[in-house]
Amino acid sequence: MKTIRIAAIAVLVLATAAFFLAGRNGGEEAQEFRLAAVVRGDLSSTVSATGTMKAVTTVQVGTQVSGQVNEIYADFNDRVKKGQLLARIDPTLAQQAVEDAQAGVARAMAGLRQAQGDFERNKPLVDRKVITAEEFAGYQYRLSAAQADVRSANIGLERARRNLGYTQIYAPIDGVVVERNVDVGQT
Repeated sequence: MKTIRIAAIAVLVLATAAFFLAGRNGGEEAQEFRLAAVVRGDLSSTVSATGTMKAVTTVQVGTQVSGQVNEIYADFNDRVKKGQLLARIDPTLAQQAVEDAQAGVARAMAGLRQAQGDFERNKPLVDRKVITAEEFAGYQYRLSAAQADVRSANIGLERARRNLGYTQIYAPIDGVVVERNVDVGQT
């Protein structure tokens, strides 16, 4: 029995010694600190989250003329400014339409000069009663029609020039490209 008491006392003494030694080491580590100088600086806070972002304003950008896409200058997630060139459509057909409309204006101007000359030559003749008023009315009609042809040809030229301008697609607002549904070479 005495050996059991001595063994129990020895175990108790060893446990107490281990407790104090572990407590002293743990206490020293807990009391460690470091010194640093006070420095003024900016603080930043970052929030990480998942979710879906939706644009306040979404603008569908398209074109008013058809043609093959030659170049694309903006892609998905690119920031664009209002008026920035986004894409270019092949201008060949639109350029030919402008040249055709210019020829139409020249043709209409030639017709107007012809009708104006006929009118001016025949005006004194109707005053002297060499030609009838009915014949002269035909010259007046041709002059009016030639003037209308010139206005129509100029409108056609303006339309062709505008369509040529539509072959360049510009950003209507500042923003970020969220989708691109066309590639170079597509119509």
